[in-house]
Amino acid sequence: MALTEAHPAPTTTDAGIPVSSDEHSLTVGPDGPILLQDNYLIEQMAQFNRERIPERQPHAKGGGAFGRFTVTDDVSAYTKAAVFQPNTETEIAIRFSSVAGERGSPDTWRDPRGFAVKFYTSEGNYDMVGNNTPVFFVRDPMKFQHFIRSQKRRADNNLRDNDMQWDFWTLSPESAHQVTWLMGDRGIPRTWRHMNGYSSHTYMWVNAAGEKFWVKYHFKTDQGIDFLPQEEADQTAGEDSDFHTRDLYRAIEQGDHPSWTLYVQIMPFADAETYRFNPFDLTKVWPHGDYPLHRVGRLTLDRNPADYHTEIEQAAFEPNNLVPGIGPSPDKMLLARLFSYADAHRARLGVNYKQIPVNAAQAPVHSYSKDGAMRVTNVSDPVYAPNSKGGPSADTARFGEPAGWHTSGQMVHAAYTPRRDDGDFVQAGTLVREVMDDAARDRLVANVAGHLSNGVTEPVLRRAFEYWRNIDQETGDRIEKSVKSND
Repeated sequence: MALTEAHPAPTTTDAGIPVSSDEHSLTVGPDGPILLQDNYLIEQMAQFNRERIPERQPHAKGGGAFGRFTVTDDVSAYTKAAVFQPNTETEIAIRFSSVAGERGSPDTWRDPRGFAVKFYTSEGNYDMVGNNTPVFFVRDPMKFQHFIRSQKRRADNNLRDNDMQWDFWTLSPESAHQVTWLMGDRGIPRTWRHMNGYSSHTYMWVNAAGEKFWVKYHFKTDQGIDFLPQEEADQTAGEDSDFHTRDLYRAIEQGDHPSWTLYVQIMPFADAETYRFNPFDLTKVWPHGDYPLHRVGRLTLDRNPADYHTEIEQAAFEPNNLVPGIGPSPDKMLLARLFSYADAHRARLGVNYKQIPVNAAQAPVHSYSKDGAMRVTNVSDPVYAPNSKGGPSADTARFGEPAGWHTSGQMVHAAYTPRRDDGDFVQAGTLVREVMDDAARDRLVANVAGHLSNGVTEPVLRRAFEYWRNIDQETGDRIEKSVKSND
């Protein structure tokens, strides 16, 4: 008999067995005790107790969708990666997120936004883990954990604390460029559709002839950049804490498919050695006058998730997923993330997280990984290498060695070697003086002064004024005057 509104599908257990009641537990008579043999009740309660998985440490609150990436321009002279060859179309998954808040935090808090893309390429999954800003707060992974803790909750009162945030920032001058982005208009995008995405990190591209290049990715929104002023963002947080999540879902549902055009900056391999500042420093951008944008293709989102938990919450993006023709750079933060992201997924989702459908490669997988919790894909003998039993074997002749670079030196705990234009406040000052207009600078001053007026104490407050004067003298003076007028 066909299922109809009058005859819907019967409720079953997770094993597919029909159940007798959706509403009543099995008891001894209508008024008697519940029986342990009510398997469906036990399953429902036990499943409910376990249906939440640990949230991400940073980037806990987020949403996403699915779509495609289409190559529109020829960049094959710079990379042999199949995903970027002319006219190639590749399915993608994307997740947008905020950094510091928990999974239930408002979408419109002032915070960087994550912009993570998974390309299901013919050569395996390629993941780009980026933000809506082209830089980051720190350049050494030793400081990353401390930075995230400074943006989260205090141990004593379990509250977020502006004093703690500014204490870290003012003691970490390399944060100045990102903090200037954060406190400016782009610190609160109007929607996820109205913000850019950046790799931030520098990557290596290798072409078919083995030539190497350094690249940075820029996903430019085709909807145009737009932002929420602080007052409107605060109001929206109280009225609809899921504003960005709702906006993306509704836009796609209504056929208004958002898109981004991908551009890359390309630096000849040899330029990096003598460039005026360290091109692998995550707190710096490459001026477009030195390295202009090259258009690659368009990313379009046209499908919403059917189940947010399985397709978005369990999505695992990891920068160690690098396909032939793409490699890492000497960026210390990137090199650390090649380990930390995958390790976070193993801790949060289990060792076999790559078998979850949203994370599974569409390309054939011939791996020697075996067993472990939640292993669902069959393995077959032989389960070891090397072997003479017909198992897969690495093809160095075809794929070559992983993309890399020459390095030498003593083992040291040290910062990057300084270069001529490596000052921490230089690019932040340029952003304030040359990129922002008068109205944007006014909003920057108001945003910073409002933040500093909310619980920031001496000596942190005094350091914050000096921090902003190092970025731009006039801006720092205006911020101090505004804060003191609020006392």
